[in-house]
Amino acid sequence: MLLALALSIVVPSSLGQSGSSAPAVNAAGRLPVYDVVAIKPNKSGSGSLDVEEHIDIYNAKNITVKSLLEEAYGVREDLISGVPGPIGSAHFDVMAKIVDPDASAIRKLTGRQRGSMLLPILIERFQLKAHTETRILPVFELVVISNGPKFKHSADQKGQDTGTSIQGSDRGVQLTAHGINMTSLASSLEGQVHRPVIDKTGLAGNYDVAMKWSSDTVPSSEANAGPSIFTALQEQLGLKLKAAKGPVETLVVDHVEMPSEN
Repeated sequence: MLLALALSIVVPSSLGQSGSSAPAVNAAGRLPVYDVVAIKPNKSGSGSLDVEEHIDIYNAKNITVKSLLEEAYGVREDLISGVPGPIGSAHFDVMAKIVDPDASAIRKLTGRQRGSMLLPILIERFQLKAHTETRILPVFELVVISNGPKFKHSADQKGQDTGTSIQGSDRGVQLTAHGINMTSLASSLEGQVHRPVIDKTGLAGNYDVAMKWSSDTVPSSEANAGPSIFTALQEQLGLKLKAAKGPVETLVVDHVEMPSEN
C-alpha cells in the first residue's frame, strides 16, 4: 500500500485544501457535541482496543490517533497519511461525555454521524489540520460471474438494509445480510480484503446473502479449513472480486500534535 501511494495519481479535493479541515467538519457542527473530554496517555503496552459508546458517552481505551481519524472521517487507517511517527505510535484513553443529551435525537444518528462527533476533539485537543485527496489506487471491482448470482431478492424491497453481521471464530468467518444492496455489500467486504471494493454488479434492489470462508487471522486447522473469501464469493454467491485501479478518497494529515491533558 505504501508503494501504491507513492506511485499514485493525486487529485486534491476541492472541499479540503491543505491546512484546512476535511468536509466532515462542517457536518459535525450540526451534531451533538461532547461537553466534557478527558484524554490521557495509555502506556500499558497492551495490543487490545476497547471502545464503549452509549447515548451520552464515548469511552476508548488504548486508541491511536489513526483509529480516531478512521472513526471521525470514515476513512480506513491504511488510507490515512501524514501522521508523524511518535504521534502515530502513541496510545490514548479518550473519555467524552454529553452533559444534557437529547436521547431521541442521538438515537436517530447514523454510525457515520456518531463518528463525526469526534472531529471537534481532534481539532481542539490534537490541533488537527487535514484534507482529503482522491488518489488512483488498487481496488477490487465486485462483478457477477457467468453463472451468478446465487442469491435472491429480499422479500422487502422498500426498506433499507435490515442488518449485516460478520462474525469470526476458529471455525472461520461468516457474513449474513438481509435486505442489503450491492453497494453496501461491497463496502462490507472492504475490511475483509483490505482494499476499496467498488460495486460493478449492475444488480439493483435489496438481497438476502450469506457466505462463509476461512479466516486469515486464525492458524490453519481442520476447524478453519474452508475456502478463501475470494473462492467463497464465487462458489456461494456467484460474485467475483476483480483487481483494478480506481479513484479512492484518502485523508492527508497536514498537522497534528500530542493532545493537551486535563
